[in-house]
Amino acid sequence: MKKKTSIALSGLGVPESLRWHQGALWFSDLAHGTVHRWDGAAEPETVVEVPGRAGGLGWLPDGRLLVVSMDGGRVHRLEAGGELVVHADLRHIVGGPVNDMLVDAEGRAYVGNFGFDYHAHSREHPNSMLYAPPGPPRAPIACLAPDGSLLGLTEPLLFPNGTLLTPDGKSVIVAETLAMRLTTLPRNPDGTLARPEPWAPLISPLLWRLVNHPGAVGRVTRRISALLDRPAISKRSSSPIAPDGIAWDADGTSVWVANALRGECVRVARGGRVLDRVATSRHTLSCLMAGSDGRTLFAATVPTDDPVRAARLNGGRIELLRL
Repeated sequence: MKKKTSIALSGLGVPESLRWHQGALWFSDLAHGTVHRWDGAAEPETVVEVPGRAGGLGWLPDGRLLVVSMDGGRVHRLEAGGELVVHADLRHIVGGPVNDMLVDAEGRAYVGNFGFDYHAHSREHPNSMLYAPPGPPRAPIACLAPDGSLLGLTEPLLFPNGTLLTPDGKSVIVAETLAMRLTTLPRNPDGTLARPEPWAPLISPLLWRLVNHPGAVGRVTRRISALLDRPAISKRSSSPIAPDGIAWDADGTSVWVANALRGECVRVARGGRVLDRVATSRHTLSCLMAGSDGRTLFAATVPTDDPVRAARLNGGRIELLRL
């Protein structure tokens, strides 16, 4: 039987981008465009409201907060005096909402984007129909210098999402949500990222070939997948895993994956072997192994990731489990 999380916070829109910083949990609310800090003792503090919906979070070496404006196509910087200014403008390189972000110890930022208007598509079509040829648009990760200037772009990826720096600092691991895999990209000396390489596939090779097949086999597979995309069915399934947010386990070698397809966090080893599963109450968009001793698994869960619906429902939660 799976271990289960307990609910710590509720009444949120779309909680995302869980971070642990200076002894507190930080997160964005994608539906309401706000950034929050929670020390675990009271209600979360609203730190800043971001125009264009707050997304990925990180900090410069001097402690200033960086936060993505998803619909604004920018990265903002919160100055020491409380002024929110533009750190980087990415509108000329993104094909959809700007998404998650990793900021390293030197202040370089790695920023992904959807590549297309995912929510507009999902309001009209089942997710499986994204794989009808030519398939979903791809998008690069933007590599930013500490001053916000563009260092370079990666090769296009399939919905680059949660991003981790490896413990040795030599590579980053990226969740390609729509490819249902974790991918590693070596870091060049200047901080740019080299060619992507597989780290962990999270869908069977056969199912991946079938859902992307250009012929009748693919059309049938996509229709069956659409019929099976129901909460009562998907919550009883164990495959595939659509990785959203990702986080290192305390062992420093395996990765926790927030599964956007169902209510769970999954711990995987390099190569894709599933080591552990923790049940959450709803679809899970972000996870984090943190806390005062680094042994608490936090999860951000939602009844829907559609920001318009979520803003009305306010059903988002922060859940946790001490491991």
